[in-house]
Amino acid sequence: GRAFPDIQQCHSSIEFLKNSYLTVSIEPLPPVVVGDAVTLKCNFKTDGKMREIVWYRVTDGGTIKQKIFTFDAMFSTNFSQMENYRKREDLVYQSTVRLPEVRISDNGPYECHVGIYDRATREKVVLASGNVFLNVMAPPTSISVLAADTPAPFSRYQAQNFTLVCVVSGGKPAPLVYFKRDGEPIEATPLPEPPAGASSWAPRNLLHRDLDDTKVPKSLAADGELGMGNPFPTADPPRGLAAERDSVTETIPETVVSREFPRWVHMAEPIYYFRHTHAPVSDGTVEARATLTWTLNPQIDNEALFSCEVKHPALSMPMQSEVTLVAPKGPKITMTPTRARVGDTVRILVQGFQNEVFPEPLFTWTRVGSRLLDGSAEHDGKELVLERVPAELNGSMYRCTAQNPLGSTDTHTRLIVFENPNIPRGPEDSNGSLPRRCGFRFVLALTLTVILELT
Repeated sequence: GRAFPDIQQCHSSIEFLKNSYLTVSIEPLPPVVVGDAVTLKCNFKTDGKMREIVWYRVTDGGTIKQKIFTFDAMFSTNFSQMENYRKREDLVYQSTVRLPEVRISDNGPYECHVGIYDRATREKVVLASGNVFLNVMAPPTSISVLAADTPAPFSRYQAQNFTLVCVVSGGKPAPLVYFKRDGEPIEATPLPEPPAGASSWAPRNLLHRDLDDTKVPKSLAADGELGMGNPFPTADPPRGLAAERDSVTETIPETVVSREFPRWVHMAEPIYYFRHTHAPVSDGTVEARATLTWTLNPQIDNEALFSCEVKHPALSMPMQSEVTLVAPKGPKITMTPTRARVGDTVRILVQGFQNEVFPEPLFTWTRVGSRLLDGSAEHDGKELVLERVPAELNGSMYRCTAQNPLGSTDTHTRLIVFENPNIPRGPEDSNGSLPRRCGFRFVLALTLTVILELT
């Protein structure tokens, strides 16, 4: 099929005969935006008699031509879509086709075919055509900034790469995407596009660091995490508050925000790496993805404002989306029911934070000094569910660790379990003792009752 590489290109044809001639041309069109009204104009000049005018929309590389307008002089005298005026001995015509609200599907080449009768014989028709390419643009409809590979933990003693992903959808042609930090454009080193089939989300491995004494305090490397001359035992370490890294005075609930950073983290300006890819979508638009990767430094990157901005010929001003990198702080924990009784299902949920957190935190629940009710050492997720809590869990303490690559925070909450009057107490035996299957629970319930009366 015929190619139309230039949006300004138009084609005209001239047919000369002994007794008549015909010239056809279509006025070139600038790019238009979705929703605009467009008028296609076909100009032709001839000294012969009009036979027909046919407009085509060309698809599939020129293999398919769809009629969008036909004027047949043999069966119609309606010249409302044509203008003519006498110039010397020639007739100049203009046929117009109006598209009131163009869509992306209207993008492509159009042809105007004109036929006249030869002066010498009415049985011969002279044909000529012209073509033009209608370039329909669409502004982006959405822009968002995400963090790749999230949720991710906080790394206190080892550097890690961090990647922001800017996704721009709905635009045609592909937009120009760039990043800013605190309102200033970022100078980044461009990275080549990944090979076909590879994921463009994966950040490039910028660092090859081994864990050495520049990244782990010597006291930790030699003596174990506690720094007390006692390395980790092979069994699970105690989960009580005595095993905490930071020495704090316990208040329930408590919040401990990790703010210890390794000595190798320098205050120098980071080196950014930028990658831009785009992929066509079935509706004719393009989805653009831009990634910004650098070695994260929580000391200087926490509370930094990053924005992704888009320039597009169909936009009068740049389009942007911004995020602030923030470590989690002050989780707000709720427990339902607020007054838990033996046999209830208890839900402990992180409802939010004192601040807006980005990227999304990773939540880990543990029970201080013991395992969780289901026997597991920890549970991932914003919500911890304890089904049919027994009286033995009264007074148990639970730790929620919320962390993202910028920092970590621990919050503790204590579970108080009350007696459930709907659970019957077993009858006493002849010795005044309770059966084994319920005696221990009943003794705890009595103990809880005494405590409640004293308080």
